Amino acid sequence: MTLGIDIGGTTISLGLVSGTEVVKKVRVPSFAADASQDQTLRYLAAQIDEFLTADVEKIGIGVPSLTDPVKGIVYDAANIPSWDVVPLKDKMESCFGVPVAVNNDANCYALGAFRKAGPAEMLVAVTLGTGTGVGIVSDGKLLCGPHCGAGEICSLPYGGQDYEAFCSKKFFHARGISPKTAAAAAEAGDAAALTLYREFGTHLGVFLSVAMFAYDPDCVVLGGGIARSFPLFRESMWDTLREKYPYAKTLADLRILAMPEDEVAIVGAASL
Repeated sequence: MTLGIDIGGTTISLGLVSGTEVVKKVRVPSFAADASQDQTLRYLAAQIDEFLTADVEKIGIGVPSLTDPVKGIVYDAANIPSWDVVPLKDKMESCFGVPVAVNNDANCYALGAFRKAGPAEMLVAVTLGTGTGVGIVSDGKLLCGPHCGAGEICSLPYGGQDYEAFCSKKFFHARGISPKTAAAAAEAGDAAALTLYREFGTHLGVFLSVAMFAYDPDCVVLGGGIARSFPLFRESMWDTLREKYPYAKTLADLRILAMPEDEVAIVGAASL
């Protein structure tokens, strides 16, 4: 049994994993914005301690940050102000006496998606949440780079900002609405909300064309809360992708799946 942990800006998800199945799961609030590093680590350890069972042999942790996956050090975690440099692996191993692996949260999601999506030679996972994250699995192994930055194409310039501004919750918030509220309105037939999701799909299609040029995937998996509304932006996403990416044979072989369940990231963290 392995304990997989997905640390987010608003929630922390912990799950006991057997194979590719989460057999028990809990979600707790994430760290207070003004918490010190010591306070956050004690809080995390307390959550693990309550959830840990005697048969857990390893702990895997996904963090929204660049990390050193060998030493398990976290650098400048997004939405966790006190996590500038955190030796997370050493801290948690000293607390619990079991091996701990640490990696970027999008990489963990990608690894979980690979285990659930079926055969893929090159899988690109894109998380559509508070921000935009990208993880890559090539021939069954994470493609990370030495600082887990191999998938940071969401920070490339686009539209006077970057892709993340148009392919995450930021796109909706900049227009005065949450993606959840917009989705409910669109599903009820509201024309403005439907147009908004089509526009989102157009931007995502451009972003995916960049991912296609960069990685040549045969499978793309979309995660995060916005992926729950995949039917609302799927058509405009595909239309734009076909317009921007010129290789029809590659697109004919491409699978694009939505996996918004948080269990995917937990399974990936447990698989580190």
